[in-house]
Amino acid sequence: MFVIRILSQIGKYFIMLKEIFSRHTKWNVMKQLILKEVNDLVIDSLGIVCFISFFVGGVVAIQTALNLTNPLIPKYLIGFATRQSVILEFAPTFVSIIMAGKMGSFITSSIGTMRVTEQIDALEVMGVNSLNYLVFPKIIALLLYPFVIGIAMFLGNLGGWMATVYGGFASSNEFITGLQEDFIPFHIAYAFIKTVVFAFILATIPSFHGFYMKGGALEVGKASTVSFVWTSVVIILMNYILTQMLLS
Repeated sequence: MFVIRILSQIGKYFIMLKEIFSRHTKWNVMKQLILKEVNDLVIDSLGIVCFISFFVGGVVAIQTALNLTNPLIPKYLIGFATRQSVILEFAPTFVSIIMAGKMGSFITSSIGTMRVTEQIDALEVMGVNSLNYLVFPKIIALLLYPFVIGIAMFLGNLGGWMATVYGGFASSNEFITGLQEDFIPFHIAYAFIKTVVFAFILATIPSFHGFYMKGGALEVGKASTVSFVWTSVVIILMNYILTQMLLS
């Protein structure tokens, strides 16, 4: 029964995607909705992303430095390990999982509240495609999500540099040499490809759980929790699949 229920939910999700991209809302209305979602989802997330990225980059650098106990191992490996950790996994994947909690819960609760208060029913009575009206602006707004991840990459490496230099683990030149050592430009492209996929997941799965929830105010909280769990699971699965496809 569990497998059947999961398959039913997956089918329902893809039907929802079809509805999102049909019967578009008028552009003058949609434009305002997109700007609001950019503010709510992207700009409001910058603070937490910057804070976490800076200090996690510092922690990665410190832990790497503390494990380089052999004097024959060059100090520039601190910068190299920090760069690889931040660009390949931390910035695109783990920031997205954090955003599944922050951004995803906001999306699920806001749409779920509209469902509970029958605002979605009112939109449909007026002939508005409620899925396009509610979800499409979120998808468009999160096209800016890669810029957030780009900032996370920069601040992660900056935090690593500051922790290394001011912690006395290595010189600035050694850390920067490590940042430049064996740099593969495709790793940046790989990170941004993952980010675009994760942005779509962050916009649609929380919306799905909010739109199709049933019950009252208590169920809004439950839907937000379930939304966070499934968004995180799908991000991790897609991370594995994309890594196999793009880096193997």
